[in-house]
Formats: sequence, C-alpha cells, structure tokens
Amino acid sequence: MATLEIHDLHVSVEAENGPREILRGVDLTVKQGETHAIMGPNGSGKSTLAYSLAGHPKYTITGGTVTLDGENVLAMTVDERARAGVFLAMQYPVEVPGVSVSNFLRTSATAIRGEAPKLRTWVKEVKAAMEQLSMDPAFAERNVNEGFSGGEKKRHEILQLELLKPKIAILDETDSGLDVDALRQVSEGVNRVRETGEVGTLLITHYTRILRYIKPDFVHVFSNGRIAESGGAELADKLENEGYEAYSTKGGASA
Repeated sequence: MATLEIHDLHVSVEAENGPREILRGVDLTVKQGETHAIMGPNGSGKSTLAYSLAGHPKYTITGGTVTLDGENVLAMTVDERARAGVFLAMQYPVEVPGVSVSNFLRTSATAIRGEAPKLRTWVKEVKAAMEQLSMDPAFAERNVNEGFSGGEKKRHEILQLELLKPKIAILDETDSGLDVDALRQVSEGVNRVRETGEVGTLLITHYTRILRYIKPDFVHVFSNGRIAESGGAELADKLENEGYEAYSTKGGASA
C-alpha cells in the first residue's frame, strides 16, 4: 500500500524583503485508497503544499521531510516524482501550443509505464475515458488546453488522472470555475479512480460543494501555514455552517 508521509514541512518563497515562510510545520499521512480534503481560506498555504509536493521551483523547502513508500520525494526531480506516482491536477492548467492532447497523453503514459502502450489498445482506452468525461473525441487532436474552456481544462486534468493511474493524486481546487454539470462530470471521474482503491487523494478546496460529490475520509483545516484541525466528513459540515472565522490567518501565508 502506497503511503505519502509529510513530516514537519516548512516552505518559503522569495519576497521583496527576503524569504517568507508559508508552510510552518505540516504533518500529514495519505495512504493509498484514502481521500483527504484540505480546506481553508485564501492565503492559508493550501496551494503551496500542492506545488511543493510536485516540485515547483518557486518554493524552497527549508525543513521537514516528504516520503513516498519510504523514498525521499524532496530529492527527486519533477519528472522523477511523476514517475514515482505523484500526480498534480493544477488549479490553472497551462496551454501547451504545438503539442496535441493525444501525443501529450501517450508520451506521459510511456514515461510513467516505462514503455509505450500498444497503439490500438491505447486509442480505445483514451476514447472510453473521454466518453465517460463527456469530452468530444476531437479534443484529442487539439493542442493541450489551447482554446479550452475552464471546464474542458479541468476535465482534461481528470482524463490524465484516469489514464496515468498515479499512487497519490493532488487535486488543487479542481472545482474552481466549474458550473454544476462540469463539477458533476469531474467529480464522477475522480470517484471512478477512487473506487479502484489504488490511489490516495489529496483534495484541496475552499468550498464544500465538491464534497457533496466526492466524500472524504478525512478533512483538514489549513490556517497560517499549518493544519489547525483534522476530523472526518462532519468537519466539512461544520465549516459550511460556521466558515473559517475561528481559524485566524493573521501574519500568515499566501496561497
């Protein structure tokens, strides 16, 4: 069973007046098959956690450890983390001009699997996954995210998740900017992956609406660069009713 272990993680970014600490000692364990919702207001450090785990160069690790199945994630390059099984669905997916969705997906699958998937089988696999996400098959020949709507970009992120089958999936505000139909389709895709029991999910969100579709096993409230409170799904209901006022972010982090 794959396990992501985060212990006393401290992360800083460069600011005008020098390094500024954003994460201030995060402890979290995510096991294969579990879904953890990370909730909190703007500026609490949620997205910093996501991008630090993925290896974004903007963020400097100043303390703590991150391991996946005992292997030091922080010593890995970005592509090594992906091959090890760490997946990030970005809040703002980027456009990649000149690279088609089909080429991008097959190249990614080849890197993850260590060999190119057989073309005939792969085409069927991609087509079936796109149909489940209500994606037009013509999108496979378009450039990655170029001219895609917000909902189309998010569905493409979940398409990658379904096809690449990571050990740990980090979903950074996947619900942002989605209408009701797109939210349902994206959530159904995440749930199909969860039902395999083969992925641990770290679901980062401001709002509880996505949790009506994706039921978390654990909920963690981020505040001021730390986990301020943890609990079960009932904690999300508490946040829905009471908001984040009890969790001060004064002097705090940025996203």
